Amino acid sequence: MNDLEKAQSCIMQVVQQEPYLTGENVIVAVLDSGIDYFLPEFRDASGQTRILAIWDQTQQPDEAQGRMPPPGYREGILYTREMINEALALGRENGQKLVPVFDISGHGTAVAGVAAGTGTGVAPGADLLIIKLGNPQADSFPRTTQLMRGINYAVNLGVELGKPVVVNLSFGNTYGDHQGNSLLERFIDNASEIGRSVIVVGSGNEGASGGHTAGIVQNTSREVELAVGDYETGLSIQLWKFYQDVFNLVIVSPGGQRTTLELSELREAEAVRRMLEQTQLLCYLGKPLPYNAQQEIFIDMIPGDLYLNSGVWRLELQPVSLMTGEYRMYLPGYAARSAATRFFLPTPDMTITIPSTARRVITVGAYDVSRRSYADFSGRGYVYSYSDGRTDTAGGRQIIADVKPDIAAPGVNITVPIPNGGYEKVSGTSFATPFVSGAAALLMEWGIIRGNDPFLYGEKVKAYLSRGARPLPALEEYPNPQLGADGIIVSS
Repeated sequence: MNDLEKAQSCIMQVVQQEPYLTGENVIVAVLDSGIDYFLPEFRDASGQTRILAIWDQTQQPDEAQGRMPPPGYREGILYTREMINEALALGRENGQKLVPVFDISGHGTAVAGVAAGTGTGVAPGADLLIIKLGNPQADSFPRTTQLMRGINYAVNLGVELGKPVVVNLSFGNTYGDHQGNSLLERFIDNASEIGRSVIVVGSGNEGASGGHTAGIVQNTSREVELAVGDYETGLSIQLWKFYQDVFNLVIVSPGGQRTTLELSELREAEAVRRMLEQTQLLCYLGKPLPYNAQQEIFIDMIPGDLYLNSGVWRLELQPVSLMTGEYRMYLPGYAARSAATRFFLPTPDMTITIPSTARRVITVGAYDVSRRSYADFSGRGYVYSYSDGRTDTAGGRQIIADVKPDIAAPGVNITVPIPNGGYEKVSGTSFATPFVSGAAALLMEWGIIRGNDPFLYGEKVKAYLSRGARPLPALEEYPNPQLGADGIIVSS
């Protein structure tokens, strides 16, 4: 299955003939919604599981029954390969009492199937490590910390077992400055240096959602129009800017009521409440952090009754003191708001989701194999640019660029396994990402496991995949925000 996509990505050329790669002895860690471990996709020819372990963070440890988290961790339950095989031998009904791991959404099952499924997967010989991400408790930390623990466990397990690890993250969110500066992004960059690992992250599906706009305020005010759809129960707006730039913000409701937020007079970390029509506005002025010099202005729109006032809201940025005048605005992801809620003049660039903005991950966009075209939903990126302090022969500063996304892979009408059996077609960067994770596993098998290149991990995997990529016909200039520096994955 997915034979066309694999052929276009040059996967078939290395798995069906010399060197006959399968990803053997490489760990593919899928951090997602769980897995249906009973499916044939995750068993070997003898019917035994190909899953090394499942760490279900959603469950509570039970020491009396011997159900405990991995050593050194406090949440969830770790189910070993032996336990999973025992459950398989009992059959689905009784086995799920022994290993009660489920995948309600089917997302994790689909992702694992594309990366390393026996029938659909790119690397059908890889060992799977499944980490079902937990939900935060009322008195606990947010899900970000659980993701961090999952990544930490995966890369350290690779060190413990002496095996290379590919970590697959097929999700993201829009909250942050999108420049790789958050605690999570920095953590992932550091984690990528542990052992022989590579971390692969999807660029998200916000490219055509209308949830981002950006621009430059110069000598006069700049107005941004935002459509709020019917029956919106709440909405937040992030405004990111350089700390040195100072704006005042005028907000005008659909009915013409207006309020001016004197941001130049507000103290940092101070919140201001205003009421326009039946919508309450809570504005928070952030401050720079030790690892991030950007400043956030966060606006929370809270309905006075059931819903926000629908219609066109206007946000006017009035310059007070400018250095660059640059600003970026983000709404919550498309799945968390009405399709009618969007900026009137959206900016599709810089719509890759966090944490695909981390510098040392492989950021994956999506394209349509059958049409040989870029998938419009795929999150678009940007170029980090900075001077290295030297000058070129013309006397100008040399610029070093780090392009996101790093590569694109098949992400439209991908065949995936579904819980309880069967297959379906799905689209999204969630399913382009495991194509690259599988390809990375094949590369690491060839290099590390077979002794051709013991240092084939991390940034080197990214470089090899990018070198082997080719452009799409419709895109002539590279780098670009759709496909990065090179294009679509065609080699492994």
